[in-house]
Amino acid sequence: MTNRISVRRALISVSNKTGLEAFGCFLAARGVEILSTGGTAQRLREAGVTVVEVSERTGVPEMLDGRVKTLHPAIHGGLLGCRDDPSHVEAMKVHDIWPIDLLVVNLYPFAETVAAGADDAACIETIDIGGPALIRAGAKNHHFVTVATVPEHLDDIRAELEADGTTSLSLRRRLAAEAYSHTAAYDAAVSNWFAGKTGDAFPPRISLSGVHRQTLRYGENPHQSAAFYTDSSGRPGVATAEQIQGKALSYNNLNDVDAAFELASEFERPAVIIVKHANPCGVAVSDDLVEAWNRALACDPISAFGGIVAVNRPLDDALAEQLSRLFLEVVIAPRADEAALAWLASRPNLRLLLTGAMPDPLAPATTFRSLAGGFLIQGRDNGQPGEFRTVTERAPSEAELADLRIAFTVCKHVKSNAIVYVKGGATVGVGAGQMSRVDSARIAARKAEDAAGGGRPATIGSVVASDAFFPFADGLLAAAEAGATAVVQPGGSMRDEEVIRAADERGLAMVFTGMRHFRH
Repeated sequence: MTNRISVRRALISVSNKTGLEAFGCFLAARGVEILSTGGTAQRLREAGVTVVEVSERTGVPEMLDGRVKTLHPAIHGGLLGCRDDPSHVEAMKVHDIWPIDLLVVNLYPFAETVAAGADDAACIETIDIGGPALIRAGAKNHHFVTVATVPEHLDDIRAELEADGTTSLSLRRRLAAEAYSHTAAYDAAVSNWFAGKTGDAFPPRISLSGVHRQTLRYGENPHQSAAFYTDSSGRPGVATAEQIQGKALSYNNLNDVDAAFELASEFERPAVIIVKHANPCGVAVSDDLVEAWNRALACDPISAFGGIVAVNRPLDDALAEQLSRLFLEVVIAPRADEAALAWLASRPNLRLLLTGAMPDPLAPATTFRSLAGGFLIQGRDNGQPGEFRTVTERAPSEAELADLRIAFTVCKHVKSNAIVYVKGGATVGVGAGQMSRVDSARIAARKAEDAAGGGRPATIGSVVASDAFFPFADGLLAAAEAGATAVVQPGGSMRDEEVIRAADERGLAMVFTGMRHFRH
């Protein structure tokens, strides 16, 4: 096997023409013969580069509206022929096939066309056929062929060619691996588009693809390796955010930021979310962001230390000043004004992320979770209960009803079993991740007592939400003892009547949603 291979002939056919002219001129100056097609050939000629049209080489014109350009033995034989195999060399000589040493190809913009809302006909016409065939052929024969599939590869190839006109096996092997990842991701996008057209949410085979964005220092713990990959959904959030300042994000930071920003997107009113270990520890809505921050912080000021903050409005200087007073790991917002940036710059280790937009909480999306030997897939929990159904003798007041809606929304984002107390548009107690619902109710109330510091706990006069039904009356009784006056829960327990009677005996208002929000 030869390590270094000279480049004497290149085939260039690209949709993304970034860097095309400069690279073409570089190759031409080194005496490399260039084969090309259509618009790529025209751009190269306009740059003063001599080009041999592929149709000249094959003797067959482009046909079928450009669907057939490079699908010919003269091209694929030039990519696939093994230069150290005498039978291959002889066959190439007999059939007048010229070796191709360098392939520069990127694919039609299928995903971009779909994302732009194009009709089916336009999407189908951007399903590339010749491009993937060329890439797979060249990558298979990487012992002799160098393959570039994105403009960023051109600099690496140029650096090696400038040294001695050859490329190394290590570069060719790396580019071959990236080439197959490239075509696999492309085929996955096409496959998933077709599955969507058939209405099959869970087809017999599903393909996932991601683009490497960041290698992380470690995963959840220092002994675990980790990396961050993004998909092509374009959903505003941590994957699309620009990091303005601060240290590199960790695995846990990314997970917590996603949890915080997704919850922030649930609210139409201005909202401030504080998250710790993927659970909200403070949530408040208010037309005044500083007030929302103060009330969110009051829910659990101890847990907020070193936490994640998300807001669903642009950061202003007043809120940024308050945020800069507390040690926080990350702040994420759609935008920030200059005064806010100046305040947060005083905390250089604080990571600040700006997304430019908020995600749509109702947009359909898919979530994945790995298991040993496979993975689970489900639709995002974007369920919105309809009218709350009053099941007790007393109906909730308008103020209670507004808080119940906030509490149930927050509950969706708290690890099960989840209990959330809300008062006046802000959480005042959050119980998360317990094995029994009554324990979640008691823990949330106890944390409210701790936050009160011996004063009147904020749960007195609050409302409470449960992410699933109360299997027994004990969880509801614990909430009543904490001072809750109204309850929202899905309902559906065998003991619903028992729970309703307990609520009536204590004068509580209770509504059923008919929809649960487990979050494991």
